Amino acid sequence: MDNQKKAAFKLILLFGLVSLFGDMVYEGARSVNGPYLKTLGANAAIVGLVAGLAEFLGYAVRLLSGYFADKTKAYWFFTFLGYGLLVSVPLLALAGVWQVAVIFIVIERLGKALRSPAKDTILSQATKQVGTGIGFAIAEVLDQIGAIIGPLIFTVLFMLLGKGQRGLGDYQQGYVLLWIPLALVLLCIYFAHRAVPDPQVLENTVTKNEKADKLGKVFWIYTVFTFVTTLGFVNFALAGFHFKTTHVLTDAQIPLFYALAMGVDAVAALVIGKTYDVFKIRHNNEKAGLITLIAIPVLSLFIPVFIFSLNFSWCLAGAVIWGVVMGAHETVMKSAIADLTALKKRGTGYGVFNAAYGLAIFIGSAFCGLLYEHSILAVIIMSIAAELVAIAVFFVLRQEALK
Repeated sequence: MDNQKKAAFKLILLFGLVSLFGDMVYEGARSVNGPYLKTLGANAAIVGLVAGLAEFLGYAVRLLSGYFADKTKAYWFFTFLGYGLLVSVPLLALAGVWQVAVIFIVIERLGKALRSPAKDTILSQATKQVGTGIGFAIAEVLDQIGAIIGPLIFTVLFMLLGKGQRGLGDYQQGYVLLWIPLALVLLCIYFAHRAVPDPQVLENTVTKNEKADKLGKVFWIYTVFTFVTTLGFVNFALAGFHFKTTHVLTDAQIPLFYALAMGVDAVAALVIGKTYDVFKIRHNNEKAGLITLIAIPVLSLFIPVFIFSLNFSWCLAGAVIWGVVMGAHETVMKSAIADLTALKKRGTGYGVFNAAYGLAIFIGSAFCGLLYEHSILAVIIMSIAAELVAIAVFFVLRQEALK
């Protein structure tokens, strides 16, 4: 293995560790934010609206952060700043009313908005040395290890606290424990920057023919597909609210289900990421990997039916499928941007993609939360309808990508 590939692998692994500890912080919190807000007095409509609004702001701001990261080339600065705002997560322990908790939840999403386009751009430059699909998959596997451990922090804590419904103080003890992985996140970013301060050289050694400095037709069709399929994707905050409200799961089982979904996510990421690269090689076309995207809307059709049932086994199946789809979201959806955009427009491309993704989550989560208050069946119908439209858009995308 030459020095460039070694440096690329080192950067991918370090960013994987950054994501691992980062996910321990915010995925641990996200696994219980829904029940926590309920404990603070919020209803289903508020939970759905908060989850959607936080995601929307977190993704919409990426349009600006991606643009300015490209303009200033300050990718490391945005990465450091964004991860620094994870401090808002352990501060949730100080929230005594749901309105304060909402502020901290939104700040955490804004931090992710600032760092994500820059971080993904840096990571995409390293993956060009090893394959975009498998490169993002490796980072995602480490990411999901953290996403498993984070929720388990709450599961173990709640089990140690004994049987019964968990109160406000119990949740706040869990949030306090997240100070430890937060410190490790910042330490890993420091070492990643020291290891490869100028990651652009990793892509320049393998990419000689730069793409046009604009976002092409396939990119925009891909963005539409992303929006529609994400619109129908069930938010776990609402799923957790459903589990607690209907008593299908106990308080300790809810983060355990989330941890299970994250484990499935990690395995699925490797399989889907490798498959993405295989299609690219087989067709000798960087866009051919987009064929794997069909798995997202097809599998998403089943999630609301299982998740919003009153049966433990069905909810378990729903959590597993949810994890597979998340694995696809975090690998091939991000890999595609690296293969559809020029390096000079990479941050902007990730910004546009994430803005569309976030807008879809906002509309879908808020609408589903409102519908849930009146009819669970309406939530299921809305989600399925969106995924059927996404399947239709996929075939348009596939035709255009393989021209």
